[in-house]
Amino acid sequence: MSDHITIRPAEGTWVVRAGGAVLGESSRALELVEGDYPPVIYFPREDIAMAFLEPSKTRSHCPWKGDAHYYTIIAKSGAIEDAVWSYEDPKEGMEQIKDCLAFYKNKVAVEQV
Repeated sequence: MSDHITIRPAEGTWVVRAGGAVLGESSRALELVEGDYPPVIYFPREDIAMAFLEPSKTRSHCPWKGDAHYYTIIAKSGAIEDAVWSYEDPKEGMEQIKDCLAFYKNKVAVEQV
């Protein structure tokens, strides 16, 4: 694992909301801190309503975490493009975030409840 990335269990219960709907709630979320960036909450896939997510063609690469795959949220109010990402085959040392989803906080609400 890169020295500037830490992954630990996120304290308490976390919820993600988008387009007026709760997409998921988890007491098994992970908190990833990378350098000076704000912490990112990663939700286990099993705790998210995957029926609202549609795979996107968007990809990005992080030299420490690997290749990110993106998802669009299909909400009643319309599509929220590339609001979700996942490292489906993360690099060595990042295996904890495999099968987890992270959400852009400027596109959805991610809150501790």
